Amino acid sequence: MQGSARRRQFPPAAPGSQPPGGSFYQGRHGSAKNEDTFKTSQFHFDLWFYFTLQNWVLDFGRPIAMIILPLEWFPLNKPSAGDYFHMAYNVITPFLLLKLIERSPKTLPRSVVYVSIIVFVMGASIHLVGDSVNHRLIFSGYQHHLSVRENPIIKNLKPETLIDSFELLYYYDEYLGHSMWYIPFFLILFIYFTGCFTPIKEESRMPLAALVLMGPSSLYYWYLVTEGQIFILYIFTFFAMMALVMHQKRKGLVLDSNGLFLFYSFIITLVLIGAWVVWLWNDKILRKKYPGVIYIPEPWAFYTLHLSNLHSAKEGF
Repeated sequence: MQGSARRRQFPPAAPGSQPPGGSFYQGRHGSAKNEDTFKTSQFHFDLWFYFTLQNWVLDFGRPIAMIILPLEWFPLNKPSAGDYFHMAYNVITPFLLLKLIERSPKTLPRSVVYVSIIVFVMGASIHLVGDSVNHRLIFSGYQHHLSVRENPIIKNLKPETLIDSFELLYYYDEYLGHSMWYIPFFLILFIYFTGCFTPIKEESRMPLAALVLMGPSSLYYWYLVTEGQIFILYIFTFFAMMALVMHQKRKGLVLDSNGLFLFYSFIITLVLIGAWVVWLWNDKILRKKYPGVIYIPEPWAFYTLHLSNLHSAKEGF
């Protein structure tokens, strides 16, 4: 038909040339070949520095800010300064974890990462509420080295069903919140760790900046594991890292600077945990609160047992 549109004819392709739309095809399918290639990876000093800094300030520092700042500024029926620290942590930490995944020289399973980030935010938010109430109870005489029912301000509550409510709050804080917070946190770190291998021996060195950050990073992981009571999760993650290192070594691959930084930080953390346990091994009161096979006291339980009285005495002077 004369009015019908003619089919568009392409000239014959020259040998070795791409067909029409070849660039799109290569962008979608040719990337699969690039996923198996190893790119040069530099030490992510900026991300590790921000990550370590915000961990210390927003996570470790939040209960300290709550205790130090005057109650007149943050009444007991309002969020404390530590709560605002926790809110900032819940936003900044997922962002830094996502940036860390983006910097990986290897393509990682993004769907698993995104789901982990969602669960992480949910768990950290649950913990925000439970931890806020539990730490505010310190001002009323609550003692963290005792169980909920053994606390002087809790055991005489009437009706007794109120004690069940406080135990539920403790469960959300210490068990459900911690599990939904820390499991995806360590999973993301491990996923990132799987992309930290290189065949280039020269890249398996840590710069001076990494050595400087390793101390505060390891010390924070010690606090995270002991205060969060997540030693089993931590040690399984560490064993998985060791197994992966040995497996990749057989292929001629070694850890790059970022992988070494994370791996050595976990090793130093294990040493710090061992020293902490040995130091408090004969503490009968803490032994009563942590009667299980794995005895790892929480730093805040140690504080309320041994240091809070000293702090109150100094304020009295």
